[in-house]
Amino acid sequence: MSVIAAKQEEVASIRDSFEKATTAVFLDFRGVNVDQITNLRTEFRKAGVEYRVVKNTLVKIALKGTAYESADLNAQLKGQTGIAWSFEDPSAAAKVIKTFRAVNDANQKLGIKCGVVDAKVMPGSQVESVLATMPGKDELRAMLLATLQAPAQSLVRLLQAPGQNLAYLLDAHRRKQEGG
Repeated sequence: MSVIAAKQEEVASIRDSFEKATTAVFLDFRGVNVDQITNLRTEFRKAGVEYRVVKNTLVKIALKGTAYESADLNAQLKGQTGIAWSFEDPSAAAKVIKTFRAVNDANQKLGIKCGVVDAKVMPGSQVESVLATMPGKDELRAMLLATLQAPAQSLVRLLQAPGQNLAYLLDAHRRKQEGG
């Protein structure tokens, strides 16, 4: 395979990842050692996040003519760049990064360049403060389930109340008869 064909294939792969992803987080990994990056990649895999180190020029080529092409995003494509794509849970990559920085990266060497949500660029500072604090897919499902169950639970309590009150009345009457 020629070098040009390999680069075209990589550009197509990058474009495909952006098309499938719900969010993408751009990272600057200068100063982070190999063991830490290996741990980060492992955590990304566990969370269903794809992480790749990419060449900035190939990303710019891949994003030409797409909704992701913007001056804000192109300005972030300088220096070393790693991209973490989340495909199902929009906050998955941001949560992994936030946890990693809190546990493994005391000197904050792993830099967050920016985040991309629905083709809109989010500053790096907001990735940890906003995106990482959003409820995940499982939390949203649990909240929805609780909301859907609440009316049924209220109905059951209302239907049980008259029978329960009758039982209390009969018990009070029995205690009165026994005592008096």
